Amino acid sequence: MSEAAPLPAGDEPVLLAFSGGLDTSFLVPWLRETHGRPIITMTVDTGGIDAQAAKVLDERARALGAQDHILVSAKQDYFEQVIKYLIMGNVKRGQMYPLCVGAERVMQAQTIAEHARRLGTHIVAHGCTAAGNDQVRFEVALRTLAPELTILAPVRDQAFKRPAQLQYLEERQLPIPPHGAAYSINRGLWGVTIGGTETLTSEGSLPESAWVLSKDAHMNPAAAESHTIGFERGLPCSLDGTSLGAVEIIERLETIGAKFGVGRGIHLGDTIIGTKGRVAFEAPAAEVLINAHRELEKLVMTGRQQRIKEMLSGPYGDLVHEGQHLDPVCRDIEALFSASQARVSGTVSVSYRPGSAFIAGVSSPYSLMAASKGVYGEAAGEWSAADALGFSKMLGLPGMFWMRAGRNASGDSST
Repeated sequence: MSEAAPLPAGDEPVLLAFSGGLDTSFLVPWLRETHGRPIITMTVDTGGIDAQAAKVLDERARALGAQDHILVSAKQDYFEQVIKYLIMGNVKRGQMYPLCVGAERVMQAQTIAEHARRLGTHIVAHGCTAAGNDQVRFEVALRTLAPELTILAPVRDQAFKRPAQLQYLEERQLPIPPHGAAYSINRGLWGVTIGGTETLTSEGSLPESAWVLSKDAHMNPAAAESHTIGFERGLPCSLDGTSLGAVEIIERLETIGAKFGVGRGIHLGDTIIGTKGRVAFEAPAAEVLINAHRELEKLVMTGRQQRIKEMLSGPYGDLVHEGQHLDPVCRDIEALFSASQARVSGTVSVSYRPGSAFIAGVSSPYSLMAASKGVYGEAAGEWSAADALGFSKMLGLPGMFWMRAGRNASGDSST
């Protein structure tokens, strides 16, 4: 293993972004032994951490040698700063991956920078590798928000491998995360990502035992269920007729969808550093909310509104994915998203079956379908049969002129 980079003299503690996974578990004793400084671990809860999980994280951090452990609840902030715009924009990367993990990294970095100042330290650390996206997200955000900080990334810079980290902890009889070195798991309010041997190539899938939220959902299918989601100005506001906060709705939809295996996928796409990467994910709430929201938009928004917004959804998703959420252009896109949602209010009916969440129907007081006196395929409304004939003739003119011009150029005199 390589020598660690020296730090300035002093006894300032190292503030370590702590997930409780193998990389950050390894770093607690390694940083302490290598630099001889106190280690303070910090977990920014952006979802997936209940009271028992919080207790386990605290106990594990201290058992690994942390002087103190800090847990900051940030689910509501995460929703307000990021997730609500992912819903408004129907944002999915590669037409399938709803950015269920990674989108929160900028906010986590922001929280870590704030606490470093409060603690009076200029040294922060994270457990990202050289091959992933999070190293870029964390460092871009930290260098933007707090350029005075010294950032340590030993797993990346010292090229530590997972088996070596596992051995390091075993030799010292220190706590090992439940999944050991087999899988890298990240969980947040918007879903879970899972990386393992199977995702290192493009061919295979995960074993059933590796799924976190929906393990055995397909092996032991649940009985069908139907639920209704209410939206107000583009954001979820109720579930089955009961008004709830958006965060609680997301958490409940995750529980409902997980038992049906909804939201599973393996995303293959371009990493920030330019390579192809593959990651498994489970996003039951994101899958249902994005699909339900999109169908409600179709009912209340004009076609042009939808198309213009879609043109910005992809670039916005790219910026968030790449850790560029602090770029002011994101505020501009978010302003358009918010303005576009003025009439996106109503209810969406969802029918759950094993592996499926079917959008059964949508309704809204702003329905453009109900605003017309016509019935598609059945009866004319604010127009007559003669109007329809004339419209068809006019709509066909550009194509007719194009074909005629081609015949004239070739000397064909037929009309």
